[in-house]
Amino acid sequence: MTALILASGAGWAIGWWIGIAVVFVVVALVVPILHLAHQIGGQATDINDSLLKSVDHTAALGELNATNEAAEAIVAGLARGRSRLGG
Repeated sequence: MTALILASGAGWAIGWWIGIAVVFVVVALVVPILHLAHQIGGQATDINDSLLKSVDHTAALGELNATNEAAEAIVAGLARGRSRLGG
């Protein structure tokens, strides 16, 4: 009976050590992943800020078609004037 109790106690001790080892392995794998996720989050914020600046800097390009149409009208008027003047 005593041998059974000692064997049972040794089994629990082995189980605890295996459990602790598993926890350490999981922590060793998860900590670098969390660190990388934190770095990616910081970079994503920088990228988003840069994209917002790009939106501000390129907002005037929306009026490029109107500018192009006005320039074409001006060039056509100049061409008509030149042809009327014989040039």
